[in-house]
Amino acid sequence: GAPCTEDIFFSGDQIMFSRYWAGAWALLCVISTLFTLSSFLIDISRFQYPERPIIYLTLCYSCVGIGFLVGFFLGDTVSCSAAPNPNHNLVSERTISQGSMQDWRCTLLFMVIYFFFMSASVWWVVLTLCWFLSASLKWGQEAIDVQSQWFHFVAWGQPAISTIIILILKSVEGDILTGVCFVGLWDMARMRLFVLAPLAAYLGLGCIFLVLGLFSLIKIRTVMKQDGSKTDKLEKLIIRIGAFSFLFIVPQSVIIACLVYEQHYFPAWMVQWQRDLCRDERLRAAWQMPCPETGSLAHQVPAPDFTVFMIKYLMVLILGIFSGFWFWTEKTLQTWAKFFRRCFGLRTAEAQV
Repeated sequence: GAPCTEDIFFSGDQIMFSRYWAGAWALLCVISTLFTLSSFLIDISRFQYPERPIIYLTLCYSCVGIGFLVGFFLGDTVSCSAAPNPNHNLVSERTISQGSMQDWRCTLLFMVIYFFFMSASVWWVVLTLCWFLSASLKWGQEAIDVQSQWFHFVAWGQPAISTIIILILKSVEGDILTGVCFVGLWDMARMRLFVLAPLAAYLGLGCIFLVLGLFSLIKIRTVMKQDGSKTDKLEKLIIRIGAFSFLFIVPQSVIIACLVYEQHYFPAWMVQWQRDLCRDERLRAAWQMPCPETGSLAHQVPAPDFTVFMIKYLMVLILGIFSGFWFWTEKTLQTWAKFFRRCFGLRTAEAQV
């Protein structure tokens, strides 16, 4: 495994900055999502289909944010591990956790972050499907609600199956930049199979349903204008759907772009890092590490761009912050005001009269 005590791609200062960067955004993510979830709990009847999947999407990102917060407080105690050493006179080399099931905290962090992150992407598809059913096929709230059990089956079931497969394959890996555990950080084949491909597929499928739904709404608006009917509410709905979708599609697309960049250059980065270490005779003798052949790297590639990794973590957590955008309305403030009046026994001016 790659050592935790030596710089691998990034310096100690960069790793420390990354921890606080991810921790700060994770805290904002948790605060934003908890506000949205609390708004749902105090007035459940207001959040019906086709908007109900937004609540489950927000719940998923809340759990992702909590996972990153836990990783921040644990430092590198989970992402790095020391091999069992029967000789107590020697100090074991700490390496980045890769495929090890010995630390249950690493396994648990991976399960929480990966499961809920992938489930959020599935709920995005379900949300756009509900909009499509409502706008294009004229399904009512009750008709969509009848199918909700299938939505839950797919949105929770598919990520659960992937999570179990990853655990069986022992592909859980430590992330030295955030202190959490995930999959596909050091094995690019696993990343392409379990992270990159599903994210791209979910995003593409959701965009198809979104475009079809918006096309139907715009068509309805055109017909209503020709009949002389007011279209103010419909236009506001189209703008809200477009704005919410934009706040999801852009960060998700950036995440996919960062993953493509990472998996494209990662093999060359590893060869270059290993080659540079082999120039240190002391480390080469101490670790007894295999050294790449001179011709194994055709050309020098740019070093890993630290900014790209920071953008990736930002986009992952900012999705949680934006997930409640749909409910950032005056009606939500009125709901909270009504809730506090009920809690403290206050009455409105109309009730007092």
